[in-house]
Amino acid sequence: MRDGIAIARTGIPAVALVTEKFWPQGDFVANSLGMPDLPRLRLPHPVAGTGEANMERVAEALAPAVVGSLATAAAQ
Repeated sequence: MRDGIAIARTGIPAVALVTEKFWPQGDFVANSLGMPDLPRLRLPHPVAGTGEANMERVAEALAPAVVGSLATAAAQ
């Protein structure tokens, strides 16, 4: 969340990738830093350490949503 917020504050469209386990923490961080509407996508938990094949599956499944979120943010 913090990286996505930092990027968005520079004027670059951003989307945060947050695993389901940390989704509530993402809400807290986004709200406390004044960017509750920062686009974010929910990933399964865990992703790290689950193997290259699983990470590739997750990336392929989420890529269209990442692109869509960035396109929407850029249009605003």
